[in-house]
This record gives sequence, C-alpha cells and structure tokens, in this order.
Amino acid sequence: QVQLVQSGGGLVQAGGSLRLSCAASGRTFSVYALGWFRQAPGKEREFVATINGGGDSTFYADSVKGRFTISRDNAKNAVYLQMNNLRPEDTALYYCAAGQHGRTWSSVDGTDYWGNGALVTVSS
Repeated sequence: QVQLVQSGGGLVQAGGSLRLSCAASGRTFSVYALGWFRQAPGKEREFVATINGGGDSTFYADSVKGRFTISRDNAKNAVYLQMNNLRPEDTALYYCAAGQHGRTWSSVDGTDYWGNGALVTVSS
C-alpha cells in the first residue's frame, strides 16, 4: 500500500514557474514508478510525466516536453515536478501517481495509487 501526499501548486502568471512535490509512504518506495497527471475543468485526466523506479528513465507528454522536469529522491520518498514557462492551458488539478509495475507509463489505467491533487492556475 502506498499513500501519496502532495504539496505545492497555486496561482502564477504565464511564463512563470511552480514546483509540485509528492511525499510517499511505504518501505518499497523505489520499486514504484511515479508520475504526474492533470485534469482541467470539463476534461479527462491526462498524462503529464512519469519516471521509473530507479529514476533513470523519464517520459513526458509532448505538450510539456522541454518545459517540465520530473525527478525523484528515493532517500526522501519523494517525487517532484518542476514546471517552467507555464501557459494558461496548463491550468488544471495535478495528481501525483504511482505504478507498481516500476516502469514509465502514460495511461490512467496504468496507475495504482493517486495523490490528493493540487490546483495549478496560470493567468494570461
């Protein structure tokens, strides 16, 4: 069982930066792949970025590639999403996610655990 507790988020102007954090419980943290998904109002939840258990493989949605960076610190049981050059279309609830399979993934169905969500609002 893994519990994911998120922090970060908030309101930022277009072009600005934010950092999301997610702390996970569990002694086998490094086995799990971790990631971020988001859900804008009236839209389905979508993939943002994932990282494998060892932290040496990442996968990004085309819409955030080059602007967002996912990283993890297995010593701290934490995963991060650094978001730069934010755009109004990045406005959404961002969810931390964990996958028992341990590899990068991009589907909602591949997620075994979800965080509580953090709102990111980007003003134009």
